[in-house]
Amino acid sequence: MRVAVLAGGVGAARFLRGLIDVVDPGEVTAIGNVGDDLEILGLSVSPDLDSVLYALAGRSDEERGWGRADETWNALAAVSELGGADWFRLGDRDLGLHLVRTEALRRGEPLSTITARLASAFGIRVTLVPATDDPLRTLVRTPSGTFTFQEWFVARGHRDPVDGVDFAGADTAQPAPGVRDALERADVIVVAPSNPFVSIGPILAVPGIRKALERRRAPAVAVSPLIGGRAVKGPAAGMMARLAGGTTPAHLARCYEGLIDALVIDEADVDDAADLGVRTIVTRTLMDGPEGRTRVAGAALEGAGALR
Repeated sequence: MRVAVLAGGVGAARFLRGLIDVVDPGEVTAIGNVGDDLEILGLSVSPDLDSVLYALAGRSDEERGWGRADETWNALAAVSELGGADWFRLGDRDLGLHLVRTEALRRGEPLSTITARLASAFGIRVTLVPATDDPLRTLVRTPSGTFTFQEWFVARGHRDPVDGVDFAGADTAQPAPGVRDALERADVIVVAPSNPFVSIGPILAVPGIRKALERRRAPAVAVSPLIGGRAVKGPAAGMMARLAGGTTPAHLARCYEGLIDALVIDEADVDDAADLGVRTIVTRTLMDGPEGRTRVAGAALEGAGALR
């Protein structure tokens, strides 16, 4: 079974770990968000791609929820001591990856080629590809001004309410090599449990990717990132309430109108699941360990099978 996954951040990384327990990893393509990417201290950082890399390689910090396990912070301490930009937490092990990526980008290699090489070095069989090799950046509009995603999310602690989200470069961005093919050849397309505005939104902002989903031949299933109308972690619920008008499954389904055929929701949201316009799949969606991750991945695949 060929599965294409739209993947953004930690929720997607956990979902993918469950997915490869029920599907041959070699049949999975993860299409990663690059709207969060940034350059800091002269280094090119791709946080969402790296979250997936670390998770699939078994190297992510499960307790902290981001970055690498067994991390040290000597370089960042020196940066702080010298008055450098220390607001974005770069660990010593993490820095090694960013150094390699940055050097390759400066040689003119596309991000997709570099990402494939990093995945291979980590022994990952899943095909991980950025949504695009072209510059694409998420801009968050707030009453206090417009900020790049990481400025808003990390430096400002995502405390500013969000009035809207824009994607600089999206109009001219092309899907990275392999993205269209993965979507066209997939037996199932899954939108991972991620923030629909700032994690999945940048992927869908690439015109060729949205068009491929609109013309899909395979069933597409989204997994809700909300439980009882609340996010397990992060600003998704607040953004849903402000930008979509609410946090029910119906509000989420409308974010993906015309792009999905089914929605996986938590048992806590069943009472608010009327009139979605798509098939509803109910399970416990908290991915709090291997069993939880596998349960959610299995529910998405079973729901897709029921659509055929």
